[in-house]
Amino acid sequence: MAMVLYELCGIDEGLRFSPYCWRVRYALAHKGLTVETRPWYFTDKEALAFSDSDKVPVLVDGDRAVADSYEILRYLDHSYPGAPLLGDGMAEARARFFKHYAERALAPAMMRTIIMDLLNAIHPKDRDYFRETREKRFGRALEEFHSPAKGLSQLDAALEPLRGQLKEADFIDGAAPAAADYLVFGSFMWARVVSSADMVSNADPVYGWLERMLDLHGGLGRSAMRVTDIQGAYR
Repeated sequence: MAMVLYELCGIDEGLRFSPYCWRVRYALAHKGLTVETRPWYFTDKEALAFSDSDKVPVLVDGDRAVADSYEILRYLDHSYPGAPLLGDGMAEARARFFKHYAERALAPAMMRTIIMDLLNAIHPKDRDYFRETREKRFGRALEEFHSPAKGLSQLDAALEPLRGQLKEADFIDGAAPAAADYLVFGSFMWARVVSSADMVSNADPVYGWLERMLDLHGGLGRSAMRVTDIQGAYR
């Protein structure tokens, strides 16, 4: 029986924008594993009750349900050890650093840049929930939080360590991609799917890495639906 992955979707069921789900999609492709994806909405909490989680991704493999993107990567390495993602010991600790780097340095800068595009890409039935929860988190209206100039400046500074690595190797994990690449790239896929804003210039070493990541696994990222592909959806 094929694995099932519950993924966040937007105004179209094919618009899959969660950075955490993209981590898992790339990890599964890295392992050569096939998966059936199922759309999920922010307000669809009951649909995930079986997993003891109220958010995606949730991976169902036989009678096992695993939530949280990093835990799913660990599960995949344990259950399907071919083509390792995280490695052991020091290697896994290094990958965990990139998880935190993506979530605490990159994602906040991107959020400030794209949040109004993101709101537009979310399914209408989820927008009130998204606005309420995020405005509570940020302590201000989304319109006040939105500041592309500040967001891009913040992102530019946060990318300096990544630039250093990518001047010396094609991928964060070295000559070939693995977990660190997928943990960071998920945030860029999030921005790419919901917005047309350019996160980096084409002269940036990070840009070349993004292009390589988009082409991986048969163009998994490059072929993904974007909000700009949906007629009348992008404004």
